[in-house]
Amino acid sequence: MSEQHKHDPRSDDRQDDHERPGFFQVLHSVLAAIFGVQSSGNRERDFKKGSAGDYIGVYVVIVIAIVIGMFVVVNMVLSAAGS
Repeated sequence: MSEQHKHDPRSDDRQDDHERPGFFQVLHSVLAAIFGVQSSGNRERDFKKGSAGDYIGVYVVIVIAIVIGMFVVVNMVLSAAGS
């Protein structure tokens, strides 16, 4: 009876194999990939457990934010240089 109540850490590993990465893991992976510093372990996790749509959606939002940020900064610099 006591054997049934023991915690088997290997069961957690098997359970984690089927879990999809959370939002912050997807965000971290996309940012690491954009800057070219993605680890092989994270890349393997992304391909095995992740959904392509999640990564594409986060990537599109990040790229749009970067473009808007660059646009704002360039306009601020140009307006300051023209004054």
